[in-house]
Amino acid sequence: MSDLINIQKKLLPDVLKIMQKRYQILRSIYFAEPVGRRTLASMLGMSERVLRSEVEFLKTQRLVDIASSGMTVTKEGLAVFRDLEGIMNQLSGLHSLEVKLAKKLQIEKCLVVQGNSDEAPWVREELGRVAVKELDGALTEKRNIVAVMGGSTMATLAEMMTSNFAKGRELLFVPGRGGIGEDLDNQANTICDKLATKTGTKHRVLYVPEQLGEEAYRSLLKEPTIQEGLQLVQSANVIVHGIGDALTMAKRRHTGEEVIKKITDLSAVGEAFGYYFNEQGEVVHKVSTFGLQFEDLARIPHIIAVAGGASKAKAIKSYMKSAPNNTILITDEGAALKLLKGSKTLLK
Repeated sequence: MSDLINIQKKLLPDVLKIMQKRYQILRSIYFAEPVGRRTLASMLGMSERVLRSEVEFLKTQRLVDIASSGMTVTKEGLAVFRDLEGIMNQLSGLHSLEVKLAKKLQIEKCLVVQGNSDEAPWVREELGRVAVKELDGALTEKRNIVAVMGGSTMATLAEMMTSNFAKGRELLFVPGRGGIGEDLDNQANTICDKLATKTGTKHRVLYVPEQLGEEAYRSLLKEPTIQEGLQLVQSANVIVHGIGDALTMAKRRHTGEEVIKKITDLSAVGEAFGYYFNEQGEVVHKVSTFGLQFEDLARIPHIIAVAGGASKAKAIKSYMKSAPNNTILITDEGAALKLLKGSKTLLK
């Protein structure tokens, strides 16, 4: 396929440009639907006149519908969009970007979606969709325990989950940690509930705060239901988690001023599993959390990290210095390009 694309680039460059343009229009309609022409033109940086002509072509091909509420992608249009994704990733250089980034971060694989989730909300939805697809490929056993962390990115993954995901497999979704006092929709317990409901499978809850004092922690550990919950989390064969900005996560945890000053003074930039990392990947602070611990990752065969946006680049880089080699990172162009900026890897 790559040889054919290279030949087309030389002999029919205009055809490829037109195909890329129509793919971008189809893709943008899908993520923003129903969407009006003016809004879509603004999203794409295209004049309404040019867009009108392209949309009419897509309508003629029965790839989009146009109604008073806006434009939507048809079932046939969605199939074409999905079939084109791999080809478009090659044409846009995304595949090459993925290989270079995985090499730089020294992890198993990177998957990069187009766009920057700092600027376009639909990019986060695409991150969630790709994460669902990657999770599907990781669930190779008939019986699977999937540990899921909390956060807005994980909540988006739950929104993108499909009803036919189980495919006859036995799935159990378990929260990788307790609640952290954040928005209920972003807590791991809630996300596991949504995933199980959407897929018609099972989930467990961990009804404890993420952070506990030493005495309370030891007391709860004696409870049989708590012990069972922790054992399930630690026996997961797949984990899906996000990577947070250090200061943002500290504030979400309602961290005291003394600790915030500590992580600021020690230049923490990233957070995952209650560990705060500086740009060199060194742990500068650890929160005593109730749930999955960083050292537990060594026993988990499949690890999927999801984080996007140029603003997350430092956080991703700091965590990846300590991440297990079998980690799969799902990110976007905004973060990927910033991670590779100035790198010799990018120039190869």
